[in-house]
Order: sequence, then C-alpha cells, then structure tokens
Amino acid sequence: MIVCVAVVGHQNNPLYLQSFTEADDALKLHHIVHCSLDVIDERVNNPKRSAPTLNETFLGLLYPTENYKVYGYLTNTKVKFIMVTTDLDVKDTDARNFFRKFHAAYVDAVSNPFHVPGKKIASRSFGVRVSTIVKSFGSGTTG
Repeated sequence: MIVCVAVVGHQNNPLYLQSFTEADDALKLHHIVHCSLDVIDERVNNPKRSAPTLNETFLGLLYPTENYKVYGYLTNTKVKFIMVTTDLDVKDTDARNFFRKFHAAYVDAVSNPFHVPGKKIASRSFGVRVSTIVKSFGSGTTG
C-alpha cells in the first residue's frame, strides 16, 4: 500500500506531497521524503555509474526503513518523484508502471497554461488522478 507520494523540484523544493494515512504519520512521511533526497543526489552524482544506467529514470529502491520502503524516479528535467510504501515485496515492474503513470499525470498538470513552473501543483484534477493511480497500485489496472 502506498502511504505517500511526492514531487520535488530540481532545486529540491517540494512541488506536491500527499500522504494517504492518518495525520499522525504525515510528519514522519515528510521526513522520510526529505531524507530520500540525499539518497537520490548521491545516486545521481556518483561518478562511478556506467553508461547504460545514466539514462535510467527509475532509481529503484532508495532505502528501506523499519516500516516503509522508499522508491525514486528522476525525470529528464531533474524533477524527483518519490513513493513511500508499506509493502515489503514491491516488484520493480509495478513501481515502474506506477511512476510511468505518475509522470504522465505530472506532465498533464504542468502543461496547464495557468500553472507557474517551479511552484506547487495546486490542480484538483492532478490530486484526483494521483489518488486513482495510488488506489490501482499493484492491482494491474490502469489509472
């Protein structure tokens, strides 16, 4: 089950953060998302990477915690997508499909002529679409 998703800008500014749990966990999830930015920066800026992995946008499992697993995705414009899940056995294909749908929803949201680039995403339709994608995660349906 996905408990939190986030979109973080290329300057590590939060553009969208939605938790799908109780309010008590929201602060903890914000902290987990913030900590994952260091892991993403470490992976992206690691000079020892081989050529085929440099073009890979799916970063995979960033780090596990006691109760959660954190996955990452990096767009070509250095916008980061982060997913926090309670499932301990998430398949990479499921995570890739989630991020592909999430990326498509993000592109649609920022393509809105009234959206100011670099500002928080305030679109209600984006929030609804993200909720639909999160609910369909792991079930094999399209969102």
